[in-house]
Amino acid sequence: MKVELQRVAPAEIEARSMEIITAELGERTFPADQLPVIKRVIHTTADFDYADTLCFSPGAVERGVAAIRGGCTILTDTRMAWSGINKRVLEKFGGRAECFISDPEVAEEAKRRGVTRAAVSMERAEALEGPVILALGNAPTALVRACELAGAGRLRPELIVGVPVGFVNVVESKELLMAMDVPYIAARGRKGGSNVAAAICNAMIYLASGNARE
Repeated sequence: MKVELQRVAPAEIEARSMEIITAELGERTFPADQLPVIKRVIHTTADFDYADTLCFSPGAVERGVAAIRGGCTILTDTRMAWSGINKRVLEKFGGRAECFISDPEVAEEAKRRGVTRAAVSMERAEALEGPVILALGNAPTALVRACELAGAGRLRPELIVGVPVGFVNVVESKELLMAMDVPYIAARGRKGGSNVAAAICNAMIYLASGNARE
């Protein structure tokens, strides 16, 4: 069988991918601020289900972009999500990405209390100065703890990106988030992941820099 490959220059691959995504979305319409986020997630996952399952609280993208422009800290629940965030552009705004999951003190406390490191990591967010975005793509325990802290007024994130993936308490943690009076972007259902959390953050980072990279 002969396979016909497209000849695309390396610098044009992303642009071509976005053209394909736009074509396959067809005549569907989305709010202008949400569309770059949806397309970035589809680009990362090749999964068009996210066009239906990504949920946004009112003004969520605008709030996230403003936080990035204000030099926010993006706190992730995994090193994978941390690695996927475009820190070079984020740092131009005076912001940074953090992940405490590998901190020995976090690991020790989690073991002592019988909870996950991801949950303890969220408690470390209370000490962060300035605006904070939580980007949670793996651990529902992190999302649940973040919701508990926010509900108690101990944590006031500018935005929670709640896209954990899996089966145990994943759907429930997202529903908990979406029932709260907290700005959020969530992926309804079981799908998500660290790559999705990073993609959502990157979409907002590119919007903040005036380049949606579509």
